[in-house]
Amino acid sequence: MSDDPGPDLAPAVAETHTSTLVFIGDRAYKLKRPVDLGFLDFRTREAREAACHREVDLNRRLVPDVYLGVADVAGPDGEPWDHLVVMRRMPVDRRLSRLVEEGVDVADALADVAHQVATLHAASPPAGPHAEVGTPETLRRHWDEAFALLRGLDAEVVAPAEVDAMEADVAAYLDGRGPLLAQRVAGGRIVAGHGDLRAEDCFVLDDGVRILDCLDFDDDLMWGDALLDVAFLAMDLRDLGRPDLAEGFLARYAELAADRWPASLAEHLVAYRASVRAKVAAVRVQQGHDEAGADVRRFVDLCAAALARGRVRLVLVGGTPGTGKSTLARAMAARTGAVVLSSDEVRDDVEPGAGAPSAVGRGRYAPDRRARVYAELRRRAGELLARGESVVLDASWSDADEREAARAVAASTSSGLVEVRCTLPAEEAAARIRARAAEGTDVSEATPEVAEAMAAAFAPWPEATEVATTEAPEVLAGRLAAAL
Repeated sequence: MSDDPGPDLAPAVAETHTSTLVFIGDRAYKLKRPVDLGFLDFRTREAREAACHREVDLNRRLVPDVYLGVADVAGPDGEPWDHLVVMRRMPVDRRLSRLVEEGVDVADALADVAHQVATLHAASPPAGPHAEVGTPETLRRHWDEAFALLRGLDAEVVAPAEVDAMEADVAAYLDGRGPLLAQRVAGGRIVAGHGDLRAEDCFVLDDGVRILDCLDFDDDLMWGDALLDVAFLAMDLRDLGRPDLAEGFLARYAELAADRWPASLAEHLVAYRASVRAKVAAVRVQQGHDEAGADVRRFVDLCAAALARGRVRLVLVGGTPGTGKSTLARAMAARTGAVVLSSDEVRDDVEPGAGAPSAVGRGRYAPDRRARVYAELRRRAGELLARGESVVLDASWSDADEREAARAVAASTSSGLVEVRCTLPAEEAAARIRARAAEGTDVSEATPEVAEAMAAAFAPWPEATEVATTEAPEVLAGRLAAAL
């Protein structure tokens, strides 16, 4: 299809919460509305004029052939009454959002968007004082603004309890992920981005995608983590019912930008972008557009779901030897994307050398040496949790004090805690141990005798969910993951 919209396009008018757009022929004219929304104030002509010029300058970073300039609207006396952003008119049937809804293959278009945005980010000047936008404090402030607007709506649109639950998820994430966010800032990931990367503002033309309408009214909102920038389009694609496209787009951007992040951070920032859309819809409701309440509802649901997926958890999987704890731990990690840490593998790092399988509490399993292994497990887990990675700890967890120390790690990193104890009849566990020993593939040094002695000394664990591991580990892991 041709890029040229043609000279016979019908005139049209569209309205947003900040602008009125008039379409005539192959041109679009944007008039800033004289509104004060708190986060922007266009009540004076001078403010609207400055906003028009800023919009043109910022959008020309990506689409200089679309943003043509600023026109003055003069009165009979020749004095300026107002100002218009003059743009090349885009063909509405080439909107990315419309193509996605129609089931058109947009993989190449999304790759083009990822490339353009990665290039924009690479050209960003150093963040300097804007680096603070990547801190937990700034993110929390922006979240609070969204929550305040949502709390101002009728309970029929958003129940206060829903806002409370989202607020708790946000607090838990930001309270415990300071090291992750500091790492993003130190790594130069705070950039001057697009700020409002939506599928309806991307137009798939024959000679490439045109990305319009960047955020231009607030530096604190235009600057941010590069992932926060692309998370907007990922959120939009999820809203359009295509989470697969969202994941593919993020993966392509990560490749082009040589960036990597924990899945929890992507979920948190997708949730934040959904809260922004909910906030905008809430403003529309307050302006008297009751139909926007459905948009608020949709984006609140999307936000809450992403926050839930982004929760960081510490999972303790314990039990005596042969009960399947290591197999279940690996299956849970594979199902949830968590990192699994095993006491047997950590022991080889901390206490190298051959063990004495038949001597419970001796050699590498002496109390002081065992304590060092568990301390190292907790240290590694704490670092991973602070960096946004959920962790599954595979160990016996037979000692109540060790379990309490692990709970302290979860608390110090504001991470959820799940405790699971694997159980199996002693004769079945012994048979598993003997079979593994015969295969020679297991790192554990336990024997049936060791398992029996450990079972006798196992401290009560009332906080744990007991799981009989007679079923396939994949089945059990799926059930536990669903419960999480």
